Amino acid sequence: MIGNPVPVLMLVSGPSGTGKSTLCRELLSEPNLVYSVSCTTRPPRGEEVDGEHYHFMDEATFQAHVAAGNFLEHAKVYDNYYGTLSSTVTEALENGNDVLLEIDVKGAGTLRRALSKYPVHSAIRQGFVDVFIGPPSLSELRERLEARAEDAPDVIELRMKNAERELREWKKYNYVILNHFVDDSVESLRSIYRAARHRVHYIFG
Repeated sequence: MIGNPVPVLMLVSGPSGTGKSTLCRELLSEPNLVYSVSCTTRPPRGEEVDGEHYHFMDEATFQAHVAAGNFLEHAKVYDNYYGTLSSTVTEALENGNDVLLEIDVKGAGTLRRALSKYPVHSAIRQGFVDVFIGPPSLSELRERLEARAEDAPDVIELRMKNAERELREWKKYNYVILNHFVDDSVESLRSIYRAARHRVHYIFG
């Protein structure tokens, strides 16, 4: 007998400025998909809402979670800490939901190492799929970072330097999308997600 498909744990990551947040927002129109809200020590930007975009916390609280082993992954990025609480992911999966994670490339590596410690046939391992979002070119990435006007010139230079390093990580992912046009990229991401829901990665009793 064919077993029940395991919930999808979908990781989307890529360099800053590639448009991954926009793509993820569009993908969340899928009915069974929920967003994993990460924790961060950075202050809110613009109209960001605590508990919706991030769980904003001070460094002491964040480090307390680290010490307690509460994070599935965590990393320091641009002088701020980011992390994904294990409970956020496991509770959603246990409730039968698919989970969307949007984290940076460094955090993606940490997450893969964390998942490798789970049994091969566990739902969290069976349902995992990761997607790398890349820019059409480094010159266009710079234009996007400058156009969004969120960072000082020295920060943009740091992001560009990190992007060059992060772009070398694409081979570690299951899928790669070069985000030329948002509508096309959304459809590509949606197709990957829907295909992942039908993979023959089932757990048989």
